[in-house]
Amino acid sequence: MKDNMLDVLMYIFENFIDDDQNKSSEPDVVALTNELGHAGFRQGEITKAFEWLEDLSVLCEEDDYPNSINNVASGTRIFSDHEKQKISISAIGFLTRLEFYNIITPSVREVILDRAMALESEIIDMDQMKWVAMMVLYNQPGRETNYLWLENLLFDLEQDVLH
Repeated sequence: MKDNMLDVLMYIFENFIDDDQNKSSEPDVVALTNELGHAGFRQGEITKAFEWLEDLSVLCEEDDYPNSINNVASGTRIFSDHEKQKISISAIGFLTRLEFYNIITPSVREVILDRAMALESEIIDMDQMKWVAMMVLYNQPGRETNYLWLENLLFDLEQDVLH
């Protein structure tokens, strides 16, 4: 049995979302739930993953999340003690680099942080942060190029490590 909500999210992303050419069509939740169950995921983790994705969808649809941040020319994000305890230094560095290279905006960074903090993992490492960032960018309208760039970078790096 696979016990981690992030494993469920990654499985959904790798096997269903990434292949879905028509994002406007609603997935068959019952069929997806059954397939996830057959893949070895527990119902509780499947439900949590669907809730996580629904919350992501709501955040990405909000026009003003957090809209005032987009107007900031430069600034420094101060992480709370709780965030610093849960998110590894390498994951924070990765997120900072994405913002530095204009792959994400400050408001997208905040969505990524929100979704990372919503994971049940005690520690969010860089690999987990990469997956969260990809899932968030995939759901951001107008960020398709940034998503593809990040996806290619991540999979190229994984292939380099294997050789």
